[in-house]
Amino acid sequence: MSDLHDDKILILDYGSQYTQLIARRVREAGVYCEIYPWDVEFEQIRDFGARGFILSGGPESTIGGETPEVPLELFDLELPVLGICYGMQAMAQQLGGRVENAGKSEFGYASVRACGHTELLRDIQDYQTDEGHGMLDVWMSHGDRVAEIPPGFKLMASTESAPIAGIADESRRIYGLQFHPEVTHTKQGVAIYRRFIHHICGCGSEWTSANIIESSIADVRAKVGTDEVILGLSGGVDSSVVAALLHTAIGDQLTCIFVDNGLLRYQEGDQVMSQFADHMGVRVIRIDAEDRFLAKLEGLSDPEDKRKAIGNLFIEIFEEQADKQNNARWLAQGTIYPDVIESAGAATGKAHLIKSHHNVGGLPEDMKLELVEPLRELFKDEVRQIGIELGIPREMVYRHPFPGPGLGVRILGEVNKAFADTLRLADHIFIEELRKHDLYDQVSQAFVVFLPVKSVGVTGDGRRYNHVVSLRAVETIDFMTARWADLPYDFLDHVSRRIMNEIEDISRVVYDISGKPPGTIEWE
Repeated sequence: MSDLHDDKILILDYGSQYTQLIARRVREAGVYCEIYPWDVEFEQIRDFGARGFILSGGPESTIGGETPEVPLELFDLELPVLGICYGMQAMAQQLGGRVENAGKSEFGYASVRACGHTELLRDIQDYQTDEGHGMLDVWMSHGDRVAEIPPGFKLMASTESAPIAGIADESRRIYGLQFHPEVTHTKQGVAIYRRFIHHICGCGSEWTSANIIESSIADVRAKVGTDEVILGLSGGVDSSVVAALLHTAIGDQLTCIFVDNGLLRYQEGDQVMSQFADHMGVRVIRIDAEDRFLAKLEGLSDPEDKRKAIGNLFIEIFEEQADKQNNARWLAQGTIYPDVIESAGAATGKAHLIKSHHNVGGLPEDMKLELVEPLRELFKDEVRQIGIELGIPREMVYRHPFPGPGLGVRILGEVNKAFADTLRLADHIFIEELRKHDLYDQVSQAFVVFLPVKSVGVTGDGRRYNHVVSLRAVETIDFMTARWADLPYDFLDHVSRRIMNEIEDISRVVYDISGKPPGTIEWE
């Protein structure tokens, strides 16, 4: 099998909320890609070895002060380039064109006419006008527009509000689109990306789940040899897929350490042991460490402090177990690509740190075990596809994400056993009702948050002064952006009443309607 990284695309990110979608479209076309920040050193761009480049959109304007630029050396590489929205505008301006403010922003659907014949858009259309012009239904999101085409380029697409909605220099294989082909609203977006990736860049289609599994198994075997590997098994999607992948690759060399830290979901410990140890034959050691974790968290209220305390104690426990394994040298983790991006874990380190992820932050410098992270290059949807192919039950693979620190970061402020037990039951009721009402798979992530406040309530003729919890449910494609789920009012009312009736420590239930951005999906 050829190297899955031989054909690859590099995406330069200019801050668009859709950049992750661009990467998904490339991966779905069977081609590996990575995302670099726009201001990465050019040597890294050159040395990546891409067969083509995609410049994302972004919130900035090319008009006025210092704005993100396209490195002009990029065009000297004589490789295909596709600029999207801001990427097109920046490219056009730097290559001798002119950009102006459109007068008013354009957000939403637009009909684009393909002008002239270009390799990118040839025979790609949604319908034809009476005059025989090919038209595309697309999604626009911009305030500026290209006013003059750079020398050497020709008009490729136009709309009434954006007369220059696409440009092409076919001799140099450089293309620009004002609209966003990565979003599903652009009906022919997939076809456009596939035309660029396969036909113009010459990439194959080797990046498939089956090939990724085969390549990952070979990589793991080559890396660890006959050494033993320890994996922290949480029961979440990522660690579960890592467990199945490593078990397939190295069998009994894998020892899964399932740490019951007292911060897991309702009856999760028994479920994990049943699935992996009993049904899949994976070697799993279960450790009851609730007291140790709660003691470590005592007095801590800052979320970063809690995350690092939990992460460090996990590693301590792993190392304790490693001492009992004669040949253990490796610690496996379920790190995935969005973890790396959001934690500023990329090589440049230029991204702003939003929060440290359990998988990529908080590891002690003197850790004795080396890391093996077979999912580090994958997006969540790719991880799930691999899990299905490895035979993991769908209900486990498509279970909602759960943070590495567990309920430790869903209890705001200081953590204790009483709060954890209360939150666990409330969360169980919420998830149970989502499943009963066929809403679980319609939302991307749902959970309950324990708030560090109390509220007055009434039970019968008595006054109660108890805790407040918040329901949280979001819809998202890539977990980099999200919108709150518009759950039916009757459903929310039913869940709220169940929680308050069945858990006497809770007197009030609220629903979180914050999006990401400006919020994050988790509260801490």
